[in-house]
Amino acid sequence: MPHPAAAGILGSSSMDESLIGREFRHFKGGRYRLEGFAKHTETLEEMVVYRALYGEGGLWVRPAKMFFETIERGGKKMKRFEPA
Repeated sequence: MPHPAAAGILGSSSMDESLIGREFRHFKGGRYRLEGFAKHTETLEEMVVYRALYGEGGLWVRPAKMFFETIERGGKKMKRFEPA
């Protein structure tokens, strides 16, 4: 199901299934592949499932709202994860 948190990532107003398999760069430099989407069992919050493309290749989950948000560091606004 589309999630509005992804608005603007690829010029789309909703989560796009084409994001699955795409690489993203975290603002701190790490690279990740978006593996899919899930829902939290208790809250039904939409989550992003992603894998590190370095080290042991760990699998991670983060709220979609947080994955696609704009953050501010050192007075500069940026996406937490940018498409690579």
